[in-house]
Amino acid sequence: MSSIKASIITIGDELLIGQVIDTNSAYIAQALNKIGVQINIRIAVGDNKEAITEALINTSAKSNIVIITGGLGPTADDITKPLLNAFFGGKLVIHQPSLDHITDIFVNKHKRPLIDRNIKQAEVPDVCEVLFNENGTAPGMLFKKEEVLFFALPGVPHEMKGLVDKYVVPKIQSSFSTPCIEHRTLLTAGIGESFLAEQIADFELALPSNIKLAYLPNFGMVHLRLTGTGNDSKQLNTIINTFFAQLKIKVAEYLVTDLDESMEMVVGRLLKDKKQTVATAESCTGGFIGHLLSKHAGSSQFYTGGVISYDNRIKTEFLDVSTEILHTVGAVSKEAVEQMAIAVREKMNTDYGVSVSGIMGPSGQTDEKPLGMVWIGVANKEKVHSKVFYLRFDRLRNIEVTATQAINLLRLLIINKI
Repeated sequence: MSSIKASIITIGDELLIGQVIDTNSAYIAQALNKIGVQINIRIAVGDNKEAITEALINTSAKSNIVIITGGLGPTADDITKPLLNAFFGGKLVIHQPSLDHITDIFVNKHKRPLIDRNIKQAEVPDVCEVLFNENGTAPGMLFKKEEVLFFALPGVPHEMKGLVDKYVVPKIQSSFSTPCIEHRTLLTAGIGESFLAEQIADFELALPSNIKLAYLPNFGMVHLRLTGTGNDSKQLNTIINTFFAQLKIKVAEYLVTDLDESMEMVVGRLLKDKKQTVATAESCTGGFIGHLLSKHAGSSQFYTGGVISYDNRIKTEFLDVSTEILHTVGAVSKEAVEQMAIAVREKMNTDYGVSVSGIMGPSGQTDEKPLGMVWIGVANKEKVHSKVFYLRFDRLRNIEVTATQAINLLRLLIINKI
């Protein structure tokens, strides 16, 4: 079976100058990968007719599917729709369901007048199939030329996602014979990527040609993903499950979860299953641990809240860190974070407390306490445990890594591994 290839074109000057990060391509690529479509080309172009036209010609010559996002709005720099109209030889007409939807949004819901710019958003080329956009005002469009499917989607991420899920994926599946594809992902902690690769080298060498292993390191953890392709779904599932079981045995010492999920999701599930709670005391991370713990639905069942003790006065007044500790060993110390973890647990009446204090950079270091030095503490009713980390990244990356490592240390305490 020959592979189905797709190209993604994202449009907008803001993407080229780095003002906006292109998350649309990532979402589209992931959605297509799940149905066995190979991403052949990903390209960003500015709001320029010649550049967009050239991208359409070049990508369609090498792909079965071209997906375009951006440039469908009501302003002068939104040139994608008239360009596509000319490219496919159509004329612009009003799509009445879209106009009714736009009218409802502006007139009925927001009590605002409907102006010409809004009405023009309901215009579409008469040679396209309209993809009704229930999440916004710019309809998506589907064109076909020389057996290539062209999808034009709005650049607003939540609007694009809705159209991909409702229209793009089903249309591709009904138009092409795509191969079966299966993924299995696990998460490891406590071992670096290179050492992990060495440990499972024999396993990787034994994989059949239709199963690939990918290493996805992030925040001091490593996701391992097996991807299998084939024509028989049942047979493929049997094969990939067999190898995934072998992989789990090989990495059992470092295995966190055999699901494709983040560390905070793992810990959240552990706490919910045990009907336990946690509170946080954060200095250098400024609330990022709390953000991770509370970002998923259902987190109110286990996360009660936190104290952002950036200033030492907050550490002493709210978290009972003594001035003696601050004057002798300092805020970035084993003694400080252990007291913070104990105090926040007690004051918030939770089963666990998590604390951090460190030097995120780019300044504030001393000879004794270098840039990237971080102490993390965790406590329950029976014990308190702390660990020091020496990170080597920029400020934001140090914060992210610290937060994930803190949640992992909490996990180890919950499962009695520390």
